[in-house]
Amino acid sequence: MQDPTLADAILDRLVHNAYKVELKSESMRKKRTMLDQKIESVTDCTPVSLKI
Repeated sequence: MQDPTLADAILDRLVHNAYKVELKSESMRKKRTMLDQKIESVTDCTPVSLKI
């Protein structure tokens, strides 16, 4: 946006009409990172061929 005054006005309207929501649980990004690390540690194993 080229006009900083207009950008400020838009943000003021958004913030003025916004609700603040506080979450007490763990971050989804943190959970996802931990899950990805677990998956990587499992997939880093050497594959074993199974004979049936």
